[in-house]
Amino acid sequence: MTDPQVAIMMLSLFILLVLLGFPIAFTLLAMGVGFGYYAYYQSAPESISDIFNNNIFYLLNQNTYSVMENDTLVAIPLFLFMGYVVERANIVDRLFFSLYMAARNLPGSLAIAALLTCAVFSTASGIVGAVVTLMGLLAYPAMANAGYQRSFASGVICAGGTLGILIPPSIMLIVYAAIAELSPLRLYAAAVFPGLMLAGLYIVYVMVRVWLNPALAPKPQEEDIPPKRQIYMDLLVSFVPLTVLIMLVLGSILGGLATPAEAAAMGALGGLVLAMLYRSLTWEKVKQSVFLTAKATAMVCWLFVGSWTFASIFSYLGGHDVIEHWVVGMNLQPWQFLVLAQLIIFLLGWPLEWSEILIIFVPIFLPMLDTFGVNPYFFAMLVALNLQTSFLTPPMAMSAYYLKGVLKNQIQLMEIFKGLMPYLGIVILCMVLMYQFPGIALWLPDYLFGVWVP
Repeated sequence: MTDPQVAIMMLSLFILLVLLGFPIAFTLLAMGVGFGYYAYYQSAPESISDIFNNNIFYLLNQNTYSVMENDTLVAIPLFLFMGYVVERANIVDRLFFSLYMAARNLPGSLAIAALLTCAVFSTASGIVGAVVTLMGLLAYPAMANAGYQRSFASGVICAGGTLGILIPPSIMLIVYAAIAELSPLRLYAAAVFPGLMLAGLYIVYVMVRVWLNPALAPKPQEEDIPPKRQIYMDLLVSFVPLTVLIMLVLGSILGGLATPAEAAAMGALGGLVLAMLYRSLTWEKVKQSVFLTAKATAMVCWLFVGSWTFASIFSYLGGHDVIEHWVVGMNLQPWQFLVLAQLIIFLLGWPLEWSEILIIFVPIFLPMLDTFGVNPYFFAMLVALNLQTSFLTPPMAMSAYYLKGVLKNQIQLMEIFKGLMPYLGIVILCMVLMYQFPGIALWLPDYLFGVWVP
């Protein structure tokens, strides 16, 4: 077999092993080392020590060091810690019910409150599983008790929970910046309007559908509505502090006052202060937050080490060249290239999660952007929107499984899948709108930082 054929076999074997359930990070690492040993093989070892005389081990060491010294990735554990602290500060339940009362006169007020809570909390957290799980425990019982249709309620929670990987400050965008060597500040600015547009379209869809079919979401009973003064006070206590914290973190980044890592550090401190003000700061909760942060950060770091090793060997064997020549040889127009790339990413979202798609498959398309004259920040926003579908697309819709895990026998998995389908269509509509009007993604970064020049 030629080296490019070995590279394609390497990629195919990786997909097969992932589908069989092997851990992603260590699968990447093992395959990178195994195929790398073949790629750099010089001669038969004459002694035991010669077995390790192969450049793959040097490459693995260098990749590990590069990940650990990457300043961009420092923001990940800090943002994660902020999210875990906020999650344990009992802020979200107050936020949800205050928003519900504030939106009581709108069609589907509970669903709108759930979407807004998901958007705010997922922005502070950035952890889809945590947001969906917490909202499943908090919002779904409230909607079920209010007479909401089960599939409709579950779709709202699953779709809202995925917003955190798009709306800044997003951990996914930090990972993308490290992979594509782009400015995280520009990525954050580019994601503001697409994220708000997607959340807004979700809310509009809920309102229109409930307006057309009021039986989906009955209105709250008058006796359940507290006095207006209490509603305003609840909003002031629950919504304003968390929103101010998020806006300060994001504003300091977009305003150039702090790097993402510095802003994340202040956000983590702000999360601790909020928890203290809400009288929820205990040593046990801090210890849990630190443990979960370390666990998630270690996973991300090993993913990077494994993926960079895998990608380096795949490229060394000629895999990237094979795919690039295949795509370029099709003589595509730029819009056709974008459609092809997004279609492939969408299909990969069926069996894979966003992390595998982003770390393994997106870098295959990045070298082709110059060939087709595509703005890398515009492409990044299309990918970020598209990756929403990786959590919503059966059979591996992780949001559905997170929700099913906490609700157990209260709902069937097929009901959750049914509730997800309209939101998949909304994500695709957002991608079409952004393609037709690129300024949705590019205006703010160009305004804040100047027009991007290749």
